[in-house]
Amino acid sequence: MVNALAPETTERVHSPRDAGSTGSVIDGRLRPRPRRRQALVAYLFLAPTLLFFAVFLILPLGFALLLSMSRWAGFDLGDIDPVGLDNFTGLFVDGSTFLAPILTNTLLFALGTVALALAGSVLVATCVDKLRFQGLWRTLYFLPIVTTVVAIGNVWKYMYEPGGLVNGVLNTLGLGSVAFLQDPDTALPSVVVVQAWASVGTAILILTAGLKSIPESYYEAAALDGAGPVTVFWKITLPLLRPSLLFVCITQFITGLQSFALIIVMTKGGPGDATNVAALEMYRQAFSYGDWGTASAAAFVLFVVVLVVTLVQLWIFRRKGEDT
Repeated sequence: MVNALAPETTERVHSPRDAGSTGSVIDGRLRPRPRRRQALVAYLFLAPTLLFFAVFLILPLGFALLLSMSRWAGFDLGDIDPVGLDNFTGLFVDGSTFLAPILTNTLLFALGTVALALAGSVLVATCVDKLRFQGLWRTLYFLPIVTTVVAIGNVWKYMYEPGGLVNGVLNTLGLGSVAFLQDPDTALPSVVVVQAWASVGTAILILTAGLKSIPESYYEAAALDGAGPVTVFWKITLPLLRPSLLFVCITQFITGLQSFALIIVMTKGGPGDATNVAALEMYRQAFSYGDWGTASAAAFVLFVVVLVVTLVQLWIFRRKGEDT
C-alpha cells in the first residue's frame, strides 16, 4: 500500500531559461559560465579607460624616465643620448642650486602655505559653523578658488607695490614701506601669504563638512560637565576633525610642492633665486635652456619628495590617532 503522505522525490530539472546568464545546464546540472569569458567582458568595458591612462599617464611617465637618464635638446628623437644617472648626480654636485636654494624654497613654500591655510581655515570654519547664512560665507571664502591664478597674482602684485594698498595701510599706521617682492628676505613669505589666502576656501568647505559630522551629543555632554569653549575645541573638535585635517594637510602640501603659476606671475623666481622653486626650475631647464634630461630628473626628485612627505604625514596622523 502506497503511503499517500510520503513526500514526492521528484527532482527538478533546470532548464536553460532557469539558468539565465550565470551558466548553462549540462546533464540536468547548473554549470557556471567560465571565468575567462566574464573577465574578457570586464576588460572590454575597461578598455577605454585603460587606453586613456596608457596614452596620457604610462607612456609620458616612461618617456620622462627615459629622458631623465638621457641628454636631449627637445627636437629630434634620434638625438636622445643616454647618460645614465648623470642628470641626477648633476642636481646635487657642488655648485648646483637645485638643493639650495631651489628645493629648500620649495619645502619652505609648501610648509608655510600649509601652516597658514590650515590655521586660518580651522579658525574660519569654526566661526562660520556658528553663524547664520553659512552658505553665503562659504561662497565668499570660496571665490578665490574659482578665480584664475594669473588674476590673483597680478592683483596681489600691485597690492605689494611701494604705492600699493598694503604699503598704504602700513604708512597710515606710521610704519615704513616694505619692498615685499623686491627684497630677497620678504619675497618668499609674501608669495606664501597669497598662496595660503587663495587656497583657504577649499579647506574651509572640507572642514565645515567635517564639523557637521560631529554629533551634537558630544558638545551637550561637555556643556553638562562644565567644559569651556577652549577645552571643547581642543578635546572634542580637533580630535574628531582629524580625518578632514589629514586630507587638507596632504592636499595643501602637495599643491604647495607643485606650485608654479603663482610664482611665475608674481616674481618669476626672483629676486635672484629667492622664490625659485622646483616646478619653476623644471620649466626653465626644459623650455628656456633646452635641457630636458635635467628637467625630467628634477621632476622625479620632486616626485620622491612628495611621496615621502605624504607618507610621513599619514604616519604622524595615524600614530596620533592610536595614542588618543
